[in-house]
Amino acid sequence: MSDLIGALVRVAASLAIALLMTAAGTQLSRAEVPEPEGLWTGPMRGETPKTLTGAVVIDLAGLEALMPKNPVLLDVGPAERKPEDFPRDRLWLPTHRSIPGAAWFPGAGAASFEAAQEETFFRRVEELTEGDSSKPIVTFCLPGCWGSWNAGKRLVMKGYTGVHWFPGGINSWQEAHEAVEIKPDRAWESEPAK
Repeated sequence: MSDLIGALVRVAASLAIALLMTAAGTQLSRAEVPEPEGLWTGPMRGETPKTLTGAVVIDLAGLEALMPKNPVLLDVGPAERKPEDFPRDRLWLPTHRSIPGAAWFPGAGAASFEAAQEETFFRRVEELTEGDSSKPIVTFCLPGCWGSWNAGKRLVMKGYTGVHWFPGGINSWQEAHEAVEIKPDRAWESEPAK
C-alpha cells in the first residue's frame, strides 16, 4: 500500500511540475523577455524583448508615419548561405529583399565585431545620417531577430537619439508594401561580419 501511495505522490508531483512549467511557458511571452544589460550574445533567432531602452519600438503603422521624415533604414538581416549540398554545376544567385531605400549590413546585429568592423559600421551610419545623431534611424531584419535589437542597442550606446526598432521587420513591411532586391552596403561589404 505504501508503494502505491508513494507512486501516486510521485505522479502527482510530476503532474504539478509539468503544469507549472506549462503555465510558465505560456505566460513567458515577448512582453516578459527582459532586456540584457548590453548586447544580446545568445542565438540570433528567438523571442525578443518588447522594449529597447533609449529607442522607440515601432510597428508597421509607426514606420509608415516615420517614412516622410526619410529615416535611415538599416537592414541587418543575414545573407543567405549557399547550402553545402548545392550542385556545383548550378549558379548560386541569392537575392535579398528589403524596404526600398534601406542600407543592408548583413550580420551587423552580431554581438561582437572586430575593431575594423565596428569602425566601418559607425562611419557608414555617420555618413548615412549626415552626422546628425538625432536623425531617425530604423533597425530591422526578420521577426524574432535579436540582430536588429542589437543594432539598435549599439546605436543607442554610441549616443544616437533617433533610434527606432522595427521588430516586425521585412515580413511586416511586405504585408502592405512591396519589397525590393538590394545588395549589401558598399562599405560594409568590404568589411563583412565574421
